[in-house]
Amino acid sequence: MGLFSSEPSNSRGFDPSTDVPDLTGRVAIVTGANSGIGFFTVLHLARRGAKVYLGARSAEKAKAALARLHQEGLGPLHGEVVWLDLNLSDPRDARKAAEWFLEQESRLDILINNAGKIIGPYALTPDGISDSMVINHISPAAFTYKLLPLMKKTAELPEADVRIVNLTSMAHRWVSNPRFNSLASFNRDFSDSWFPKIMLYAYSKLANILWSKELQRRLDKEGMPIIVTAVHPGRVLSEHGMRRSSSWPMGAYYHSFMCTFNDTPFYGAYTSVFAAASPKLRANADLYKGKYLVPYGHVEEPSEDANRDDLARELWHTTDEILAKMS
Repeated sequence: MGLFSSEPSNSRGFDPSTDVPDLTGRVAIVTGANSGIGFFTVLHLARRGAKVYLGARSAEKAKAALARLHQEGLGPLHGEVVWLDLNLSDPRDARKAAEWFLEQESRLDILINNAGKIIGPYALTPDGISDSMVINHISPAAFTYKLLPLMKKTAELPEADVRIVNLTSMAHRWVSNPRFNSLASFNRDFSDSWFPKIMLYAYSKLANILWSKELQRRLDKEGMPIIVTAVHPGRVLSEHGMRRSSSWPMGAYYHSFMCTFNDTPFYGAYTSVFAAASPKLRANADLYKGKYLVPYGHVEEPSEDANRDDLARELWHTTDEILAKMS
């Protein structure tokens, strides 16, 4: 076990090694999976036998992640892990990645939209759209749309259990007066806020919850038994920060102290895995469909704005309009 997965297990109420069934024969995609929460999400699913596509935009980082996965150990079920070349900075590239996947597989049981831009300065893409909204919402939406027909087909197979998991954050609660009714609203720069960089991230995370709820509503209307959830992974230490602190004179003590109040990425992946593969969701589908989940698989009410159906529909339609112009 590596630096980030060697901690003794404690009481979290969920453990992928015992609470996730054998996933042999199931196919999953995890985006942003070369490190952090995404990496350990792949690890947990592969250890339960799933064939997992590791979404990453860098061949070098993907190769390193694959080597690291085998070093960590894929367990007795030893699922297969395959690199998926995925760049979310342009929705067109996201679509191409989905098209490539569709040429490889005849089913898709689990899609975890984990990748995203965390905190950074305001910037526009060459298409004139906020890069935070493109990377965190628009490209994942384009990627999902392209894969949905296959997921619907998979959902009709015997004993199928298809899930879509969208990573979000409790930071969505910090957004006030949100609108998603135009490109201009998507390009809100939050220059008048107390911390624009954080608010850009929070805004995109609110979009993730709203889009998840609207996607679930539409799937339910079609009678599709696909479960969509929006997951806040909790307070999770970054791998970069942990590696850096491990070299400090008192690094071991700092590491132990920080782990008292925060999860390592190994445990930070638990809620995503719960949403993706726990039998509890299928057994209690009405409880979990379209819901906001927090560690370690608990349903929690999001902000009032995140529960607004009108805002969810507004976001959906504007997203469709933007993507239509990129066809």
